[in-house]
Amino acid sequence: MTLKERITATIAAEGPIPFERFMAMSLYDKEGFFGGETLRSEKAGDFLTSPEVSPLFGATLARFVEEENSRIGAPFQLVEVGAGTGSLLRALLGESSVDALAVEVSPAARKSIDPIPVAETLPTELRGVVLANELLDNLPMALAQRVDGEWRERWVGLVSGNLEFVDIAPRPEVVAWLTQNAGAVPEGGWVEVQLAAEAWLRDCVSRLISGAIVLIDYGDTAENLLPRRKDGTLRTYQAHHLGPHPLDEPGATDITADVNFTALLRVVETFDHELVRQDDLLSRLGLRDSLSEYRMGELEAARRGDDQERIRFRSLKTEAETLLHPRGLGDFKALIVRK
Repeated sequence: MTLKERITATIAAEGPIPFERFMAMSLYDKEGFFGGETLRSEKAGDFLTSPEVSPLFGATLARFVEEENSRIGAPFQLVEVGAGTGSLLRALLGESSVDALAVEVSPAARKSIDPIPVAETLPTELRGVVLANELLDNLPMALAQRVDGEWRERWVGLVSGNLEFVDIAPRPEVVAWLTQNAGAVPEGGWVEVQLAAEAWLRDCVSRLISGAIVLIDYGDTAENLLPRRKDGTLRTYQAHHLGPHPLDEPGATDITADVNFTALLRVVETFDHELVRQDDLLSRLGLRDSLSEYRMGELEAARRGDDQERIRFRSLKTEAETLLHPRGLGDFKALIVRK
């Protein structure tokens, strides 16, 4: 029985299920997108994150880790949650000698992280830096729509034997989240209710004794997400392209949505925190200065007729420009929380 058939059988027996349950099964079931034996975050997979685009991402973040190491001292541990193939940690540890731990639930990804120690859950207590790059956009979320001036939930049900969104009265916790974090959503607008992301950050902050949490993801504040609410931001990815409808191929596509950083900011409002763009963070850590050096290096190598060195500098320049692109990866947001 395929995952889609099991989901269909569950709904046939129990009735419609919340979208976050469908999303959790689609992504993290043993036959789910991340639960199987296929490695997703690589050139031959379904998507690439900043660490796969360039090792400069991890090498640049190493400067932040070293700053925090100097600030709080030993004992110190770097923990990456949702470490994927380990590309970020490997690049970062090439520039820093701190102890590190990769937290990853995907069996296929865990096999690729060796020799970095791997766990499936966060340590009980954290002292150091926690990194999470493109993690929260994949945490299961509820789905709501504004109808006749009120909120309605969209669960997953069966219509003529097919998986379809069905109308359900919203749960109190969903309404409470929407009231605080959705903003002035227009009639017919869709909102991804990210209770799990909020809970994850609250739990992570509670474990952090001293140090920093760095969350990097696509998304924005509730106000800036409003222009995207007509159709919502829920989408799928497959083979590096936008995929089919989220209900069509559970287990075969990445299901994701823009992160609502307004909700996350409420969680950390009593702590030292800042929300910045990825390009601003990386520039602050020296990547834009390095980009200037790569451009000069390419010119100098061209003048000398050293084609191999010219190509090396051009590659570094292109990678840095991609990470800093203001309408691409540079527009990702970074939430930094310190204790």
